Amino acid sequence: MAIVVNKPIPEFEANATSGIRVSNTSHLGQTLVLYFYPKDNTPGCTTEAMQFRDKYKDFVKAGAMVFGVSRDNMKSHDEFKSKLELPFELIADTEEKMCHMFGVVKNKIMYGKKVKGIERSTFLIGADGILKQEWRGLKVPGHVDEVLKAVKALKKAAAAATA
Repeated sequence: MAIVVNKPIPEFEANATSGIRVSNTSHLGQTLVLYFYPKDNTPGCTTEAMQFRDKYKDFVKAGAMVFGVSRDNMKSHDEFKSKLELPFELIADTEEKMCHMFGVVKNKIMYGKKVKGIERSTFLIGADGILKQEWRGLKVPGHVDEVLKAVKALKKAAAAATA
């Protein structure tokens, strides 16, 4: 089942670092930022993780939880999280269930060969479990600021709706 902006995200369940289970209903009432990245300990992914880390307090202040998602296993995630001192959890999607559900598995050409890879993408899910915004095939520079801006706008809109 594909995900669609302004529709509820389909059911899923996954394991994250620190023994946390994440599902489509586990964080209702909170804004969720799920960012999918190709691989732990690669240059672009390290930069992106550090940028989310450095802005993490701002995301929390705006009412959002951040989760990184890749196909790496839990051991790799634990080491990556520890090495970079990441304050958020990483989801180990070793069977690619979430990657396929969010449509981020793409064919890429690497060293002249066709390979299946993860397209760097971020998804913003509202406190109501509805997908509010998506960024696909993105470039790292400036991206985290753009997501934070969208999270703040979402919080502002929610506050205005309850006022």
